[in-house]
Amino acid sequence: MTEVTIYDLAKELNVSIATVSRALKDDPAVTQKTKKKVLALAEKRGYRSNYFASSLRRKKTLTIGVLMHELNTHFMISVLAGIEKVIAETDYDIIIAHSAESGEREIANATNLFHKRVDGLIASLAFDTPNLAHFDQFINKKIPVIFVDRVEESSGGTKVIIDNFNAGYEATSHLIKQGCKKIVHLTGYLTRNVYNRRYEGYLAALQDNKIKFKKEWLFVNDLQEQTCIDTCKQILKMSPLPDGLFVANDYSAAICIRTLKQAGIRIPEDIAVVGFNNDNICSLIEPNLTTINYPGIIIGEIAARNLINHLNGNGDINLTSTILIKSELVIRASSLKSKSEATH
Repeated sequence: MTEVTIYDLAKELNVSIATVSRALKDDPAVTQKTKKKVLALAEKRGYRSNYFASSLRRKKTLTIGVLMHELNTHFMISVLAGIEKVIAETDYDIIIAHSAESGEREIANATNLFHKRVDGLIASLAFDTPNLAHFDQFINKKIPVIFVDRVEESSGGTKVIIDNFNAGYEATSHLIKQGCKKIVHLTGYLTRNVYNRRYEGYLAALQDNKIKFKKEWLFVNDLQEQTCIDTCKQILKMSPLPDGLFVANDYSAAICIRTLKQAGIRIPEDIAVVGFNNDNICSLIEPNLTTINYPGIIIGEIAARNLINHLNGNGDINLTSTILIKSELVIRASSLKSKSEATH
């Protein structure tokens, strides 16, 4: 079926092409009567704007690429919601790509977004992203890129993150205050900044409280459900059993609580548990999960606002800068061996 053009609309209405074009753009130079006729015919004939052609003329597509490492957690959905909230106030649209924790897929998606001519990119890295070379094509064309959450901290450009070291330190210190002396840490691959920095905070808290770290206390894996179940089985074989467990995300922490309880472990009396992100699952698991509140929606809003400001000519986000977002410990029943510490 032949695509209807503004030339067809102009011919049928016996008006100029310029008049049709202005009417479709709601130009005040065109009378309301003419606008109504143009819009009615455009709808009747199924006219669609040739967005690609107009974008080439203005050298902008008015699209923002968003490259996420996952879309199945409350946190990442919150980040996306924050991005969409800001973008909705502008003339830009969003194209979302999902790497599913695959560096290879991330590279392919980045190239796809580049060829779709996005005006800017917001990205969060996959578990096994080898390097940032696939973002060079954007930088070379002066297309701004902002990294959120999963980033390369030593790289250039703008990054929006929390202080993962301090958050890991605070989570571990809380367990120590509850009387825990044998604290296991379950985390994702330490090549990613979020897990590496939380681990470093965990180590520092142990050291500052004169607790000697043991290598068998550290479990590094993909944080998937079966992997967490298998980790809990290993924990149950430890002698003596640990009395504290710090898990790098809430979903994995909830799986651990369920698995340990099924084995007869009392939470928190036998093992106190702290998670990370403050996902909805924190209030669904019993006991409710102590966690680090990590405001994904704020991270998304700040990343999007910085990107839009740059695209509007305000500021240079290609300069090396890190925007730190505040996080906080939210204490719930899963970690309260000592009932004297107030929740907040």
